[in-house]
Amino acid sequence: MSSNSLSKRIRILLNSLPSGVTLVAAAKTRSAEEVKIAIEAGISVIGYNYLQEAESIRQSLFGIMDADQLSSVHWHMIGHLQRNKAKKAVELFDMIETVDSLRLAEVVNRHAEASGKTIPVLMEINSGEESNKTGVIPDKAESLFRQIAEFSHLQIQGLMTMGPRFGDPEEARSYFKLTKNLFDKLAAEHIPNSDLKFLSMGMSNTYKQAIEEGANIVRIGTKLFGERNRDSE
Repeated sequence: MSSNSLSKRIRILLNSLPSGVTLVAAAKTRSAEEVKIAIEAGISVIGYNYLQEAESIRQSLFGIMDADQLSSVHWHMIGHLQRNKAKKAVELFDMIETVDSLRLAEVVNRHAEASGKTIPVLMEINSGEESNKTGVIPDKAESLFRQIAEFSHLQIQGLMTMGPRFGDPEEARSYFKLTKNLFDKLAAEHIPNSDLKFLSMGMSNTYKQAIEEGANIVRIGTKLFGERNRDSE
């Protein structure tokens, strides 16, 4: 895809989203040039599944983009985070969307404190209770949410869920409804030190359904950049 075609594609998608919905460009496997085009087309949040890739692309971008333009871009961790990589994640990302255990929260908080930061996080919900996916199951969510909220260097700002990646997009709707209901329940509890304002749901195949069910963050890769392979997002 030419740079002009990619830029046009991105602008059309951005303009199609309702006001108040943030598009996270899921940039796994994408080149620095593709990410550069996305930012220049209006993308303000870049999401990565892997730390090494995020670090490499960021370093490359500083060689081909204006530093002021890059300073306005936010970086989200949208893949599973291993505890032994939490220190690097705190250095690289402006938000971690995939906190799913007390042990991970403890480690992220410790490194954030050592860095003098307070890191915005989302709690990942395994809304389908699938054994092959990460995330806390819904019945355990409130207990974990309250524990995460106690950490002084984490700011828990909402929930994230995956839902099915492929197949009929309508099959994802029930997962999104469940997560939105949980979000509303937690918000109504007014849990100290929490600030529920983000609900991250939906990818290329399901973002429209996610938005209809209350998502205000969507994570889109293939629909944004074009096909790469089935594991690109």
